[in-house]
Amino acid sequence: LQHYFIQSNLSIMSWQKLLGSCAAVGAASLGVYKMKNNHLFAGTAEQKPLPEIRSEQSLVKKHLTQEKWDQLSGIKTKTSGFTLEQAIATAIQFDNQQCGIYAGDHDSYIDFAPLFDLVIQDYHGIDANATHTSDMDPEKIQGNVHPDAPVHSVRIRVGRSFEGFGLSP
Repeated sequence: LQHYFIQSNLSIMSWQKLLGSCAAVGAASLGVYKMKNNHLFAGTAEQKPLPEIRSEQSLVKKHLTQEKWDQLSGIKTKTSGFTLEQAIATAIQFDNQQCGIYAGDHDSYIDFAPLFDLVIQDYHGIDANATHTSDMDPEKIQGNVHPDAPVHSVRIRVGRSFEGFGLSP
């Protein structure tokens, strides 16, 4: 590790911080570890290539560039060790995904923001500066249900995540 960091021209303080992080996870002797965007990640001699996205019409296919892959693919989230490859697994595996990306934990939205933000903005048709407005006044609700075709059932899914735990699969 010392050789790698000296060759990388990292400061002694950065090297000590990184070595401490490696020791904390018991990884100092397992391979090459690098700091990238303030994240510790396992490196390899060759970076994994950008996977083939089978969902040609997905928002992942539209927004995941080689540059973004190179920037984000080595990051593991702090909470659950979730990776970008895991986040886009459905777009890789299936050919019918609209979005093709899922967050493994809260950190996914932060660590992979250069991709998640674009997908979310595109999906919802909002710009990067959009803000959410909440108005719980039921008098303002306008329905579009035709009286001759009443709603027979409604499905509401409620999920809860807890800080420090990954999201359910």
